[in-house]
Amino acid sequence: MLISKYSAPDFDPYGDRAPDEPNVLWPAPVADGALRASVSLPGSKSLTNRELVLASIADGPSLLRAPLHSLDSDNMVQALRAMGTVIEERPGSGAFGADLLVTPADELFGSTTIDCGMAGTVMRFVPPVAGLALGPTTFDADDSARGRPMKAMITALRALGVDINDDGRGSLPFTVHGTGRVAGGAITIDASSSSQFVSGLLLSAARFDGGLHLTHEGERLPSLPHIEMTITALADRGVAVESPSAGEWMVSAGAIRAADVDIEPDLSNAAPFLAAALVAGGSVTITGWPAATTQVGADLAAILPLFGATVDLSGDRLTVTGGGVRAGGIQGVTLDLTTGGELAPALVALAALAEGPSEITGIGHIRHHETDRLAALAAEINGLGGDVTELEDGLRIVPRPLHGGVWRSYHDHRMATAGAIVGLAVPGVEIENVATTAKTLPQFTKLWQAMLTDGAA
Repeated sequence: MLISKYSAPDFDPYGDRAPDEPNVLWPAPVADGALRASVSLPGSKSLTNRELVLASIADGPSLLRAPLHSLDSDNMVQALRAMGTVIEERPGSGAFGADLLVTPADELFGSTTIDCGMAGTVMRFVPPVAGLALGPTTFDADDSARGRPMKAMITALRALGVDINDDGRGSLPFTVHGTGRVAGGAITIDASSSSQFVSGLLLSAARFDGGLHLTHEGERLPSLPHIEMTITALADRGVAVESPSAGEWMVSAGAIRAADVDIEPDLSNAAPFLAAALVAGGSVTITGWPAATTQVGADLAAILPLFGATVDLSGDRLTVTGGGVRAGGIQGVTLDLTTGGELAPALVALAALAEGPSEITGIGHIRHHETDRLAALAAEINGLGGDVTELEDGLRIVPRPLHGGVWRSYHDHRMATAGAIVGLAVPGVEIENVATTAKTLPQFTKLWQAMLTDGAA
C-alpha cells in the first residue's frame, strides 16, 4: 500500500472529506491485487439540486431524504436561502448527513449576491427563480467558472420578460432584476452547449404567468437523460411537461406540489469505483442501485461490458467484475456517448489502459464543463506517455505503456477521479488538487482507500 503524503498526524486519510490542501499532490494508490469491495455512495447531485429548486417554489414544505452534501449542493442551498427559502437540517435517514426540510418563502426577495462556485446547476437553475423574486440578484462564480456558457439562459429570460444586466458579456457575472413575476410564453433557444439551459427553464416554468413553450434549435441537444430527469421530477410534483416534438416542451402555469422525496445514490459517481474492477480485477458492488432511474450513470450497466466487464444486478446491488489490466482484461471500444458525457473521463481512463484502441465520440459538449475535458484528458494521459488524439466531437485513444507523473485536475472533480483510475495500474501517479472531488463527492479519498484496503480479495 502506498504511503500518502497526507499521513501527517493532523490529517486523517479516512476522514469524511477529501484532502483540502489543493497545492499538495495526492499519490494515487496502486491496486496490489484483485478487489472484492462493496461501496455505498451519497445522493445524486443532479437530483438533489433539482429537488432543492422545486421545493423552494412549491406550495408547501418538502422533506428531502438522503440528499447530497457537497460543494455544489451547498452552493445551491446558500443560493436559495439568500432569496428567502428556509432550509433546515433534520436527523439523517442515510449514512452521509442530514435530511433537508425546505420551506418556501411567502415572497422571494432579491437584493443579494449569489456565489455559484463551480456549480453549473446553480448558475443555470437559479436565475429563473431570481426572476420570480423582488429586487436585484447578482450571480457570480469562481474565476475558472466565469467563462462557462450562459448566453442561452440570459437571452431566454429576457425573451420571457426578465430584465438582466450583463454588460453585454453573455456570461457571469450578471444581475437579474426580479419583479416578483415572469411573464413566460414561447421562446426558442440554442441549448447545444448544455442541457441545463432547458432544465433550468422547465423547473420554474409552472410559476411563470403564461407558462412556457420552449423550443431548442441547434446542432444537437446533449445529455437528454438529464432533461428526462427534470421532467420526471416535475411530474412527481404535479407539473405536466408536454413534448409535441423532439426539442420542444410545453408547461402550463400552475402550482408546484410540495413532496417528500428520497434522493437516489449518485450513479455517475459510481463510475470510477466500478471501473476499478476492470483495472484491478475482481469485483466492486455499488449498494442502493435503483430499480428504475433517470440518472445517466445507469448506462454503466450496459457500457462496461463493452470494455470486458461482467455486470450483475441483484436487488439493489450492482456488481461489476473484471479481469484486471495485468490479465489484458480491458477491451478497446467504439462508443457514442452523446447521452452520457459526464461518464467520459472515467471511460477514457479505462480506454487508456485497454488492450486495443478506442474512439469515444458524441462528447464535444464536455469542452464546456468545469474545464475543456477533451483537451484535459488528452493532455494528462499523453503527459504520462499515452497516445490520445482530440477529435472534433471526442477522443481517439491508442494504449501505450504509461509512467508515473503529476496528473492535473483543472479544478474538475471528474478529472481528479479519472487520474485515480489510471493510478490503480500505474505507480507514481500524483493527483493535483484531489480536494476538487468535494464538488460532488467529499468522501472520495476515504471511499477509494477503503475499496482498496477493506475490499482487497
